[in-house]
Amino acid sequence: MRKGKALLAGLLLLGVGTVAQAALPVSLQLKDDLERIYDTAWPTTPPLPQPKGLRPCCAFGYDLKAELLNIPVPFYELDNVITVDGLGHHRYNDNMLLGLANLAGIGSENNGIIYTARGGFIDTAHVRDTADLTLFIFSHLQPKLGQAFTLRLKSELAKRRIVFNAFTPPDNALDRYTLAAWISARLAFQLAAWHEIAQWYGWESVPGFSEGVSAFSPEDLYSNLLGARIAVSLIRSGQTASLEMYDAAMDNALMQALTVLDAKPAQMTRFQFDMLDGHWWNSQRRVPEKYLVLHRNYDVSDARIPTPVPGEKAAPLPLSLPQRWENYSLDSLATLKLLPGKRMARLPAPKSYYTAASFSRLAAFAKKSDIAEKSR
Repeated sequence: MRKGKALLAGLLLLGVGTVAQAALPVSLQLKDDLERIYDTAWPTTPPLPQPKGLRPCCAFGYDLKAELLNIPVPFYELDNVITVDGLGHHRYNDNMLLGLANLAGIGSENNGIIYTARGGFIDTAHVRDTADLTLFIFSHLQPKLGQAFTLRLKSELAKRRIVFNAFTPPDNALDRYTLAAWISARLAFQLAAWHEIAQWYGWESVPGFSEGVSAFSPEDLYSNLLGARIAVSLIRSGQTASLEMYDAAMDNALMQALTVLDAKPAQMTRFQFDMLDGHWWNSQRRVPEKYLVLHRNYDVSDARIPTPVPGEKAAPLPLSLPQRWENYSLDSLATLKLLPGKRMARLPAPKSYYTAASFSRLAAFAKKSDIAEKSR
């Protein structure tokens, strides 16, 4: 859990080393335009290990206090605010300790929330997580495109399986490469959407530490979608031949993306948080109290605009992922299946399994339940 790990990191972590990487030029493509600006099927990294959980960041708000087992934690405060020039160096998340080290300020990455005029609030941990997941899936799919196989992921209430179907892939190497990239991004975003659902229904990555505060937070899924779009740009522009290349390219790509979104300095992020105190969040509550976050976005689609911030006059930047590429329906080629798990908390067990087609219904129930609970 992001908030649980955040607290535990601040209390317990002693030290992990860092490695810096230089940034590389990136041809960044955030709009849903599929024209062939990329003309090469580049070499890519061999199949990667699954990312180790999610980066521990960030409840909505800033200067957050915490409690553990309903007891306030003294002298602990999470700033949460990040700036474009303070992002640190990306590291593919293949080690759980890396995320805790970064949160404690002794790792290579710096993660937090930044306000942007065109993208609202952006959580950089969510951006990085979905970019890593996209590359992870692509590294397994690209060499096997058209073959039937299954990727088994760590459970989150349900057993997570990505099932790839057998089909006839394009003859052209560039087309195969591009198709694999879009399939991977779509699946990575679905995994992010499932994580929001799982948090609401009782998933705890740190046992006993509720994640309800984070579920459907207003900045989450737009940030995840931004990460998927960035990863596709890096894959298609040849920046993923090795993890070292990918990590360095992510440094530059994340800065570019935030600049496109018109990222604001830290004082403006704090100002926007202050303006929303009592409306979107409650600064008097502590992590992990659920209603520290007062405003949520239950939309789980991969065609979205940022959650509108009152008073912002800049035009939002829509982000989306294609449902089709050329003559292929992407959902017919691969399916995220969520099978019944051993401990499903409040999540009703499906008759067979959930898919992305189930997400809107599960999110709608969450929204209805939250409205009813707050009205009592």
